[in-house]
Amino acid sequence: MARTATIQARIDPEIKARAQEIFNKLHITMSEAISMYLTQVTLQQGIPFELKIPNELTVDTIRKSERGENLHKVDSVDDLFKELER
Repeated sequence: MARTATIQARIDPEIKARAQEIFNKLHITMSEAISMYLTQVTLQQGIPFELKIPNELTVDTIRKSERGENLHKVDSVDDLFKELER
């Protein structure tokens, strides 16, 4: 299938840069990632993930975590799993 259509979108530069870092780690281009997303939209006949407005507890928790408040830290993944098994 020929890839000849062009899409232009205005994106927050920081979001674009952070996404690009992830795509680089995955060894895919931004265009490939967008193509995968649009392919999933057509296959799923909609957005391929759940969209919903978070409740107040979720909003509060996200804001606190962004400020570094009430975070639980462990020294390793092994320690995390040990704690989760308790």
